[in-house]
Amino acid sequence: MQQQTQSNTNLQGTGMQAFNHGGHELFDMHEVLSCSIGMLDQFMIFRQYVQDVELLDILDRQYNFALSQYNLTAECFATGQKPSQETSTYMIKEIIEPLYGLQATQPKKPNQSLADVKDAGISGYMIGLVKSHASLLAMAAVEVTNPVVRRVLASQVQNFVEMAYELFMYQNKRAYYQVPQLAANDMQIMINAFVPANGMPQMPANTVH
Repeated sequence: MQQQTQSNTNLQGTGMQAFNHGGHELFDMHEVLSCSIGMLDQFMIFRQYVQDVELLDILDRQYNFALSQYNLTAECFATGQKPSQETSTYMIKEIIEPLYGLQATQPKKPNQSLADVKDAGISGYMIGLVKSHASLLAMAAVEVTNPVVRRVLASQVQNFVEMAYELFMYQNKRAYYQVPQLAANDMQIMINAFVPANGMPQMPANTVH
C-alpha cells in the first residue's frame, strides 16, 4: 500500500494525471469517443451530397455542436477534471407539430449509384447516427465512475435527443418519416390502460435488524 501511494505521489509530482477512472469506464469512453468521431466524419462525407438548404443548415449546426461536445468530452476524459468549457444546450430553430397518417410514396430500394443519393436518404442516415449516439451516451453515463466525466456524458443525452427530433421533424414534413396511428377506439383503449396510484402504498415491514 505504501509503495502504491508513493507511486501515485510521484505521478502527480511529475505533472501526470491521476488515474481516476475505472477499468470498464475506459473501454466505454473509447467507444463513445470513437463513435463520436465516426458520426462527425460521416456528416462531413454527407455534406457534399445535400441538396436542400434546410437540411444543409441542420447538418452544419449539428456537426458544429457535436464537435464541441467531442472536444470537451475528450478533454475531461484525458484530465479527469472539469473541462475548460461548459456543456452547452442544443436548440432547435422551430418546433412544428408532427404529421400523422400514411400517404403512398415510391417503394424504397438500395441505391444503384452515388447519383441516387438524395436528401431523404442522407437525413435518414443522420438520424440513425444521432439516435445511436444518444443511446450510447446514456448507456456509458451509468457505467462511468469519474463524477465529472459522468455528468458530461449525461448532460449530452438530452441534446442528442433534441438533434434526433429536429431531423425527425425535417423528415416527417416531407413524408420521409411517416407516423401511422391506431384506430381511434384502439388508441383510446391503449391510452386508458394505466392510471396513477392513489394513496400511500402499504409497504411490508423490514425484518432485517
